[in-house]
Formats: sequence, C-alpha cells, structure tokens
Amino acid sequence: MTSVSQTTPTFRSLVPARLDRLPWTRFHWRVILGLGAAWILDGLEIQIVATVGTVLQDKATLHLTAANVGLLGSVYLLGEVVGALFFGWLTDRLGRRRLFLVTLITYLAASGIAGFSPNFWFLLVFRFIAGTGIGGEYTAINSAIDELIPANYRGRTDIAVNGTYWAGAMIGAAASIFLLNPNLLPIDVGWRIGFFIGPVLGLIAIYLRYVLPESPRWLMTHGRNDEAEKIVGDIEQRAEAQGAKLEPVPEDRALEVHERKPVGYLETARVILRDYPSRAFLGFSMMVTQAFLYNAIFFSQGSVLKNFYGVPSDKLGYYFFPFAVGNLLGPLTIGHYFDTIGRRKMIMATYCLSGVLLAISAMFFQAGSLTAVTQTLFWCVIFFLASAGASSAYLTVSEIFPLELRGQAIALFFAISQLAGGVAAPYLFGALIGDGTVRGPLTIGYVIGAAVMFAGGLIAWFFGVNAERQSLESIARPMSAVVAPQGSPA
Repeated sequence: MTSVSQTTPTFRSLVPARLDRLPWTRFHWRVILGLGAAWILDGLEIQIVATVGTVLQDKATLHLTAANVGLLGSVYLLGEVVGALFFGWLTDRLGRRRLFLVTLITYLAASGIAGFSPNFWFLLVFRFIAGTGIGGEYTAINSAIDELIPANYRGRTDIAVNGTYWAGAMIGAAASIFLLNPNLLPIDVGWRIGFFIGPVLGLIAIYLRYVLPESPRWLMTHGRNDEAEKIVGDIEQRAEAQGAKLEPVPEDRALEVHERKPVGYLETARVILRDYPSRAFLGFSMMVTQAFLYNAIFFSQGSVLKNFYGVPSDKLGYYFFPFAVGNLLGPLTIGHYFDTIGRRKMIMATYCLSGVLLAISAMFFQAGSLTAVTQTLFWCVIFFLASAGASSAYLTVSEIFPLELRGQAIALFFAISQLAGGVAAPYLFGALIGDGTVRGPLTIGYVIGAAVMFAGGLIAWFFGVNAERQSLESIARPMSAVVAPQGSPA
C-alpha cells in the first residue's frame, strides 16, 4: 500500500465505480467515433506511402531511389516511437484530453504539409513529424478509451478500435487506384492529394474530440475530484435522459485517494519491474510477438506474391483487399468474446491458432501446393485471428498497470515492440525471400513466426490477467490509492 504523509489531503471518490456501472450510451459512441480515428489514420498513412513509393521514384515527381522510399517508412516508424514516448510522458502529466487534441493536430499539420514537399528531405522531415503525432495517438487514445468505457465493454471496444487500422489501409489502397492513375491525374499531383486524405478525415475527428471531456479517472488522481464528479454526473444525466435506469453506487465501492506527483519514465520502469514483473513479461511478450508476425507478413506480402506466384505489381492491390478485410473482421466479430469468455482464453486461442495455421500454410508453401489465391486465403484466416490477438496486446498493456503511469507504460511497450518487431522482421523476411527461386529459407521463416506467435499465446495463458469485466482500479490499484475499494486486491 502507498504510504501517505499526514499532511497530504485525501478524499473518497465513487468516480470509477459510477463510470463502470453505466450502460452503453450515445456518449460512448461519441468516444469511439472521436478517438477511434487514430488507427484508421495510421493504416491510411502507411498504405499511402507503400503505394506511392514507385511513383515517387519517377523523374516527373521527386525522383527518389528505392532506398529513399524505404527510408521514408523507417523514419515514419521512428517518429511513432519518439512520439509515443514524448506524448505518453505528457499525457500522464497534462491529461488525456489535451494530448489527444495535440497529437491529432500535429499529425494533421505535418501530413498536409508533406503533400507540398519540393524534395526528399522536406518530405522526410514531415513524415517524421506526422509519425510522432500518430505515435502519440496510441498512448493518449488507449488511455482515454480504457478510462471512459465501462468495464463490461472495455475489452471489445478497445480491440475493435485497434482493429480499425485496416479500414484505413483499405481506404488508402482504394484511393491509390485512382490517385496514382496517370490517365486521371498528372503523375506529380495524385500522390500529393493522397497525403491530404488523412488530414481531411482528421478534421472531422477534431470536432468529435473537442466535445469530449477529460478522463474523470485522471482528474480524480490529480486532486480534481470535483471536476471528475461533475463530468460523471453529466454523463449519467444524459444516460437517464435516454431511458437508462441507474442504481445508486454503494459507498463501500469508493476509492480513497490523495493527489500524487507525476511520475517519469525511470519511476515508471522501476514500478513496472519491481511491482509487476510477470505483467511486464506478459506485455513485452505479447507486443513483440504480434509485431514480429505482422511486420514479417505485411511488409513481405507483395514480394511473396510477385516473386513466387508471378503476380504483376499493378495487380497486388486486388490481393491486399481480402487480406485487409480479414484483419478488420477479426476484431469486429470476435472482440466481444474477450469480455465474455475471458482475456486469457481468447488471447491464447487467437495467438496459438494463428501460429498453427501459419505453420500449416508453410508446409503447403514448401510443397508448392499453393497459388496466389490460396496463399492469400490462408493469410486471411490467419490474420482474422491474429488481428484480434494483436489488438488485445494493446488492450493488455493499457489496463494492467496503475492509472498514473498508464500513458508511459503504453509508450514503453509500444516503442519496444516497434523497434524489435518493426525493424528486424521486414529485413529478415526480405532476405529469406531472395529472388523467389528457393522456398526453403522463407518456409523456415514462416515456421519461426508460427513458433513465436504460439509461444506468445502460451505466455498469455500462464502469465495473463483475468481483466474481463473488472474495474481498472481492481486490476491495478492506483499509486495514489490510500484504501482500496471493496473487492480490490491488496
């Protein structure tokens, strides 16, 4: 239990319990619509850059080299890591609302300006800045969603929102078909318009976010419980106006807290490793294994189809769409089972089954029994499961650590997963593909990816937390808590 000075004022708050007993209302839909744009924009950004790469190498555009195009992707990824760490630190200090406005505006401005790039270096700088905005989105948005959504719906909501990344990728792919067609638009105009799609969508999200309140949980732990109570009261009034019948919350569910100074990354790491070592291992394993699998397959998909199955470059988009659809449908259709069947069972099932299916597909691939269509169908089924599992990784790291360091915890695990899985996997699988004449090396790579994912599922089973339908304060007691609410662990 946290020690508290005799002079430190404390107060009792029912804010968390009142938020968790709410039914689903229009307010929660506004939260999803306003905050869920983050992943759509990320998917859109990565897909746009992936598709305009060949156009940017044309003499009529920026005349980049293949290495320049690859560097654009790497710099965007680096920007995400830097943004997650920086804005994650700020969101625990300044609040969720300020940061989910700042990060979105940062992305909007940088992505829009990138569309006017006169040369490679100008584009590189603003791709990095756009990446910082999206990286910051991951921390501020995951924190806000988990703290505003009732416990009974938190799992399915977070998983579904994270899965919408693929809706953005589909928008980017569809847009590129028209924007990069020289018969419709001049070659140096279409790709620039592509960089404006995200900002246009983001402008809609700005209004939806502006009317959202600050996280009452964050306010409560920063000595602003009166503001928190008022916000919760307003949400309850709207719910009752929509016909909801709210029962009074018993006083024994109150949380006694005191205002606490913000923590930094050193203290965050110390608290996580000292007080939650098994959870740290869980979060690290889940994030890195899913990142390895995703980056390995996603960034090598086009090369596999082209080198092993002879699919022309201009036809790759037709194979990407079903792949993206499978990734989108997984979180949307089975996400609710993470709240009903439970976290550990579903995480193990999605991770392990996707690993088994990848291993099976590797055997068929090695035997030369697959076509471009059947290979894509395998990927669709594999990632129907893996996408829900990957989304649950973000859910897990955002709910198993104390509220006061939630943003920084998300940032730390996000940065680790991106650097470990995002950097190593694409390079490794690109080398394994080679010129497409030998299947053995890539088969071994697929088997390794399957084993990594299967191991992640087993780790989730043995080290996972039964967080379904539990309040965040019961899963991890706030560092500012003096007395835990009834039913909370010591």
